[in-house]
Amino acid sequence: MKVNHQCAIRILPALAMGTVIASRAFAGCGDVSNLQPPFQFVKSDSVASTRASALNNPLTTVANPIGMWNIQFISQGNGGHTPSIPDGALIDFGYNLLHSDGTEMLNSGAHAPATQNFCMGVWARTGMFTYEVNHFALSYNSSTGALANKVNIREQITLSPSGNEFSGTFTINVYDVTGTQQVDHLVGTIAATRVTVDQTLP
Repeated sequence: MKVNHQCAIRILPALAMGTVIASRAFAGCGDVSNLQPPFQFVKSDSVASTRASALNNPLTTVANPIGMWNIQFISQGNGGHTPSIPDGALIDFGYNLLHSDGTEMLNSGAHAPATQNFCMGVWARTGMFTYEVNHFALSYNSSTGALANKVNIREQITLSPSGNEFSGTFTINVYDVTGTQQVDHLVGTIAATRVTVDQTLP
């Protein structure tokens, strides 16, 4: 996700869209082309509390991930990326819907609609509190409207016993328009809080 990248996450609010540059460039949901210093960082205490609550797991729960989530994608282990992305930098953010039929949708706050800021996927339970998400995005050149990249985002998440938070890891692989040649790769962590019916602040 380089000069125009990938969905869900941008800085927990926001990162950006771009122009297709060389074979590694891309835009839209999953685009990280605007990830340049100065970076916006996630508050470490909020991430830590999410992880802690997810691990504080009673043996039974009625909680499930179905619903609407305020989600952040946080860089971890991308020091060798071009450009280098420091740990803790916000890769993407937005609102994520997980449906009862095992499908999901993400509205990426870091990508402009012209490059595509919505992407879809499927999810499945893998354990008592754990789930896997397989998410696909199409990124477009904002100037020409042509397809620029195909993106696959995979997530491994753990739901807190309260059902109000989840955390985990993500891997983003960006491909050319044929979907056969990988042109970018990013990894990191996820932190999400449930959006409730009485919530008034975004």
